[in-house]
Amino acid sequence: MQARIAKLPYLPTIAPQYHDADDVEEREEAMSTLAALPKMLPPGPRESSRRTALRQVDAPDLSQYSPISASGYFVQAMNVKIESRGIDVRAYYSPPVVQDPAASDEPTTVMVCHHGAGYSGLSFACFAKEVVEHSKGECGVLAFDVRRHGKTRPLEGQSDENLDIETLTEDLVALLTTLFPDPNTSSTLLFVGHSMGGAVCVRACPVLQEMHYKISGVAVLDVVEGSALDALPIMMGLLDSRPDGFPSVEEAIQWHINTHTLRNPFSARIAVPSIFVQSPDSNSAHEWVWRTPLRSTAPYWTSWFKSLSSKFLACRTARLLVLAGTDRLDKELMIGQMQGKFQMEVVPDVGHMLHEDNPRKIAQVLVEFWKRNERVVIGVKKVGEL
Repeated sequence: MQARIAKLPYLPTIAPQYHDADDVEEREEAMSTLAALPKMLPPGPRESSRRTALRQVDAPDLSQYSPISASGYFVQAMNVKIESRGIDVRAYYSPPVVQDPAASDEPTTVMVCHHGAGYSGLSFACFAKEVVEHSKGECGVLAFDVRRHGKTRPLEGQSDENLDIETLTEDLVALLTTLFPDPNTSSTLLFVGHSMGGAVCVRACPVLQEMHYKISGVAVLDVVEGSALDALPIMMGLLDSRPDGFPSVEEAIQWHINTHTLRNPFSARIAVPSIFVQSPDSNSAHEWVWRTPLRSTAPYWTSWFKSLSSKFLACRTARLLVLAGTDRLDKELMIGQMQGKFQMEVVPDVGHMLHEDNPRKIAQVLVEFWKRNERVVIGVKKVGEL
């Protein structure tokens, strides 16, 4: 076992620099070992007599919605400082297990998971564990928090407000070239992008290929350009029904479950705490507010999804589209499907957060996709090469 551990890729851990009331929690998160993954328990309440009074009156039993530690889902939690991008990225990593310790050149693969708008890398926590189990550790998983999301922070004097598609694509490329600086020795990469993350992945793929990184596939989860663009005009109306915040993290988790935003209570208790922060306004009616209010991302919506279909079909690698239910394909994707240019899977009984709602099924689909295209038998064409 020690010999195998020695073969795992080493990724640097950079302690985050925070100077607020959460210092104890953040110091725990700065460690890179498994046991140091964030406990996801909210810090003690701030000094606000109004909030305290509200929480003490007829407080319901919310124990079934209490946050669950993320430990056990990734091998490493780390902060990666990227000076060129002005951000300190929070990343979660389970490296691939080398099956033959004596074979130093044994090829490995890492699934690179990019979350959607408003979420965080921990939305892939349950999925990551299932991938490792289904692949027997041969396929690693890397997830991370995008700028202005989760635990990723801007460097001192820098701004992380810009969420346009070019910025997000450059962030992803910079993160991967920092973690895997040599394309000749890097693991093969397999992109998994949910919603907005899918748009970023299809743009990052050709950039990294030009740098001679090996990309075995691109999987896009529950986003179709035509449907996404058609839905944008009504998005603000839908967001009006969304609470601006909650008195506690437990109530935020409860809301996600009761509204079927997330259908897997276990995953919700792991991932939801990472998308909330304590309100900076002590007089606010809500103690916990969204880390990334979706209304603030509206200027970037069109740029995320425009040309998504053509860029997906243009990726020079295997392509997979996974949909929640029978989403309508746009014309470009419909023609591409008839021509066998990509593999499509429709997963029933899940919502938009399909990798959280049914992580086991999505992991099975992705591992089979990986096996077919990375470990393909000589003479059999990969999906997308037809």
